[in-house]
Amino acid sequence: MTLTHGAKWLVGVLVLTGCNSLRESAPDPEIAAEVQKTPAIDNHAHPVRNILEGPPDREFDALPVDNMEPASDPVNLRANAPAAAEAVRRLFGSIDRKPQIQRQKGDAYPAWVLDRIGVDIMLANRVAMGGGIEAPRFRWVPYADALIFPLDTSHLATRNSDRKAFFALEDQLRSRYLADSRLPRSLSEYLARVVTPTLERHKKNGALAEKFEAAYLRSLEFDRVDRAVAERVYARYAGRGVPPEADYKALEDYLFRYIAAECGRLGMAVHLHTMAGAGSYFSVAGANPLGLESVLNDPSLRTTRFVMVHGGWPFTREITALLEKPNAWLDYSAQDLVLPPVALAATLREWLEWVPEKVLFGTDAYPYSDQLGWEESGWIAANTGRQALALALTGMMRDGEITRARAREIARMVLRDNARRLYGL
Repeated sequence: MTLTHGAKWLVGVLVLTGCNSLRESAPDPEIAAEVQKTPAIDNHAHPVRNILEGPPDREFDALPVDNMEPASDPVNLRANAPAAAEAVRRLFGSIDRKPQIQRQKGDAYPAWVLDRIGVDIMLANRVAMGGGIEAPRFRWVPYADALIFPLDTSHLATRNSDRKAFFALEDQLRSRYLADSRLPRSLSEYLARVVTPTLERHKKNGALAEKFEAAYLRSLEFDRVDRAVAERVYARYAGRGVPPEADYKALEDYLFRYIAAECGRLGMAVHLHTMAGAGSYFSVAGANPLGLESVLNDPSLRTTRFVMVHGGWPFTREITALLEKPNAWLDYSAQDLVLPPVALAATLREWLEWVPEKVLFGTDAYPYSDQLGWEESGWIAANTGRQALALALTGMMRDGEITRARAREIARMVLRDNARRLYGL
């Protein structure tokens, strides 16, 4: 297994100080082999349809982040990053062969990519499926954010250019969910005619979960709100006027918990973005997973399974404590794309020492740029994620916390078995 530059530097320091040998700093070969051979279930990704002619696929995300104001991107997400070049070499041999393979494979191309990155099943966060992104290799996770913003959002969109673009996209998606009908005048009608039918339709079409990108639009603090309060806000402003932000938040909070409860009834999980996000205007503090604690503690939501996508970075220690909640899981997608294996291994080890049954593998494969497509980012994340997992388990074993057999078992749990149990796959 190839070590990163950071890992090589660490190994050199340890050898020079006489503290450890190269063997003690590298993953155990048997554990590494188990990690490498296990076909993974990718808990979070944004695969793109292989469209050879016509308009490009834009349904890989309800809120695409490729048209935002400039930000200081992490090294691995920059154009011509060394990791992207390595991914191209491993996947296609050369960049010139990529379009040739896409033409040859057609609708079979997305599944071909999964085979190349060692993923058996990928949970596809998409507005709609199709074009080779279909079961059984791809399982659908649609978006629910638009349902919690039924009223005029113009005042929310004035905060910055990113929010302006995002709320316009949410308005478009909500229009699709309304199915060309007018917005109902009462909250009861809205729930009965729009929200619940949309969730039931998603479930019928194979959805395993509903995804919330709410951290791009507001904080993750969804308070408990009486239905009467939500009904008054909705009745006063539905189709006429702009609600004050505090009133709108009360309605959003009620609708979020209603949707979460419905997901529990329907057997779908709820996925939430919990990580510093794209764009220079993103509110990192608002994405703190501790904001979800009152939701996780709500007795009426204990049968709903919440998955904190991206593992809450930089709040990785705070999120560890939330794993004790019986309805809380997390994945480490995106962290394995932007962090080196040694850094990610330290976080993984803490989670695995706490509640290993709640930790899921994920990539956040995404079309970040022309140079870094969902294929390349998926390969980078899968490769780094496996390296980090092997390093974390090796450290736990060598420190006497687990046996070799348990380390191999946990490797299969994280890469596959935890997701199988969570989603009933």
